[in-house]
Amino acid sequence: MSKPWPRWTRRNFLGTGVAGLAGALAPPAIAATARSAKTTTAIASTSRPRPSAAQLAWQREELSMFVHFTVNTFTGREWGDGSERPAIFNPKALDARQWARTAKACGFRSMILTAKHHDGFCLWPTKTTAHSVASSPWRDGKGDLVREFTDACRAEGLGVGFYLSPWDRNARVYGEGKAYDDFYIEQLTELLTGYGPVVEVWFDGANGEGPSGKRQQYDWARIHRTVRELQPQAVMFSDAGPDVRWIGNETGSAGSTCWASVDPARVPRPGADDPWTGEALQQGDPYGAVWRPGETDVSIRPGWFWHADQDAKVRTPQNLMNLYFTSVGRNSKLLLNVPPTPDGLFHDNDVRALEGFARLRETLRAKDMARGASAKASAGDGAAHVVDGEPDTFWTPGGDAREGWLELALAPDAAFDVIRLEEAIAHGQHVSNYRIDAWREGAWVPLTWGTTIGHCKLDRVPPTRAERLRLVIEHAYASPRIARIGLHRSADAAWERPDHHGD
Repeated sequence: MSKPWPRWTRRNFLGTGVAGLAGALAPPAIAATARSAKTTTAIASTSRPRPSAAQLAWQREELSMFVHFTVNTFTGREWGDGSERPAIFNPKALDARQWARTAKACGFRSMILTAKHHDGFCLWPTKTTAHSVASSPWRDGKGDLVREFTDACRAEGLGVGFYLSPWDRNARVYGEGKAYDDFYIEQLTELLTGYGPVVEVWFDGANGEGPSGKRQQYDWARIHRTVRELQPQAVMFSDAGPDVRWIGNETGSAGSTCWASVDPARVPRPGADDPWTGEALQQGDPYGAVWRPGETDVSIRPGWFWHADQDAKVRTPQNLMNLYFTSVGRNSKLLLNVPPTPDGLFHDNDVRALEGFARLRETLRAKDMARGASAKASAGDGAAHVVDGEPDTFWTPGGDAREGWLELALAPDAAFDVIRLEEAIAHGQHVSNYRIDAWREGAWVPLTWGTTIGHCKLDRVPPTRAERLRLVIEHAYASPRIARIGLHRSADAAWERPDHHGD
């Protein structure tokens, strides 16, 4: 049995001590992806923020898998204290290809590995410390888990990401200012120059005491600059970005109103815990000057690392599907953690849950009742683009219109209970209020309504048949650009709280 583990979250802990911020480096100005030539409406330029090419590709992935694996897996702890002996790390059946095959088969597009957690144990043979796999019995001290992980991801066509904890409870130079800055930058440089292209670098602001009892003031400007120089196409995650932001909780729920734009002054540093921080992370800001979409990180188990007593508490496929609705379906990206066992394999219960989750999504996507439907609009041309399945084509009412409507004529047998809406976010996010009406008995009847759309908004509705459906844009901050209206039928309409683990 594993030892009891504390129900800490990153936010709980960060409230006990916040690292300083030397500065932040804004993402480079990269032109938004060009609109498809199929779109005929001329688009006036606006001053509202748009994603970089890397940010756009990142959000379109929708699903990424987190892999928490280190000495904690063998001690039964969630957070190690840095005193763990490397000799305990020996995953005798480790197969990173099993991880990557599972991720790929279940629809994930990238994976992020905890290359170093707070305990300071490095999963690659770093030159900076002996506290690494090189001092363990695994692979006779000649193993490189980061290499096996990256090779496995690339064999399956998955993007590679790294988490490198800034807090290091083993490093003697932690808390010594520039000495630790140099130590950390050397580790970061090894990861970003030795293992090929990286799509995401994941930071948090965890800032406890090191072996000396001191805390470290992290040089975030230097950290961000290093990533930009060595992996310019990688996006960086933290509470304060600079490219993608934490969604503000670890329960799997983005805000029902969720803007990709933010005011960076509201969350100025990783670990910020002001009274408004949670709302700012959940909702974003329609007036924000920076594009910084939210990432929703959550674990398939109650803990982030594997514990034997949680094998029966793995989320169900339906629970994972509900997480998809409250993350991807609210203009966020889902980062789902799946922790390997001490053998170095995903547990069968986790794999079965992931496979069931994939089947539910496949069933949902199997048929789009709106695809190819006849479409007309209040103004502008290109209404047919919302049902052509192309993410870069769209309808807009044209000019500076901030409202308008789209109407679909549906087949008599079109029955649905999920509506998927998408904006053409390469051109920004603009819609702030919308309504969907169904034509019934000679009149339009409201079916559902919402605020933001962004990359994806999923609305559950009662099982519905209607010969006509209308999307009404009630307000937008710039001329709306609607890329898709999708109508789907779910496999099971039952709703289960996403934060429920069965306990």
